[in-house]
Amino acid sequence: MYLYIAKRLLVAIPTLLIISVFVFSLQKLLPGDPILAMAGEERYPAVIELLREKYRMNEPVVYQYAYWLGAVLQGDFGMSLRANQPVLELVAEKLPVTIQLAAMSMVFAFIIGVPMGILAAVKQNTWIDYLANIVALSGLSIPNFWLGIMLILLVSVQLGWLPASGYESFLVDPVQSLKTMIMPSFVLGTGLAATLMRHTRSSMLSVMKSDYIRTARAKGLSTREVVLSHAFRNALLPIITLTALLFGELLAGAVLTEQIFTIPGFGKLIVDAVFNRDYAVVQGVVLCTAVGFILMNLMADVVTVLLNPRMRAAI
Repeated sequence: MYLYIAKRLLVAIPTLLIISVFVFSLQKLLPGDPILAMAGEERYPAVIELLREKYRMNEPVVYQYAYWLGAVLQGDFGMSLRANQPVLELVAEKLPVTIQLAAMSMVFAFIIGVPMGILAAVKQNTWIDYLANIVALSGLSIPNFWLGIMLILLVSVQLGWLPASGYESFLVDPVQSLKTMIMPSFVLGTGLAATLMRHTRSSMLSVMKSDYIRTARAKGLSTREVVLSHAFRNALLPIITLTALLFGELLAGAVLTEQIFTIPGFGKLIVDAVFNRDYAVVQGVVLCTAVGFILMNLMADVVTVLLNPRMRAAI
């Protein structure tokens, strides 16, 4: 198992290297010059030249990338040109917020999507199956920003149950933190639940046609035991892979949802960085997101191997 993980990590290294090249190259194509923005309204030539020399902007692009990559490998993602703060500190400040939002969204997605997918598969071509498909289609079709605004109007303005916006750290006030995160997590979770429901249903239908399911029924096992202990356990493998991809997508930042609910996560950070031409922040956030995607896929592969005896035997 350790050798398998080591091989997967070795494969991830060139992937991250290619991503770093694309990130560094594409940001050079963006319009505008951050040095001119930093120089102020006067834009004295001496100041501009000093800033270009300080941030190595006067050197060839290849050398700039080499310096940047070397610093990243040492844990230095550079300084934010706007906040005048190390990028790593900004990432460390925003990452817990995004992780909490992503985790709570996945909880809502699992609570809603997986049971609906199981019921839709067990009750195929019945009103339960049709209702579950309608709910899933609605979850995929309704825009997150519209659902978020409607929830704010109903739950916060009309009923006054939850705060309309803002964020409180879980370490400072756990109860208030959960209150501020419930609505945005539900908004994101409904869309993910629809995707999980469709995949769970498809996977369950495929598994329930297998010979061992018919054998389990022939032994006289109850429907609940057949569905949960035999069918769902084998249908869980593709769901785990999908969950890892969805969680990695959430780590990239839910831009619209964070903007609506004023949540200071990765989405808001990268949007502000793009508008301010704060390239160091954009590079740092994208690289951290790529690492998150790779780690989540690695975890999904490891869990799949642990749950699949044939794969364990092959390894």
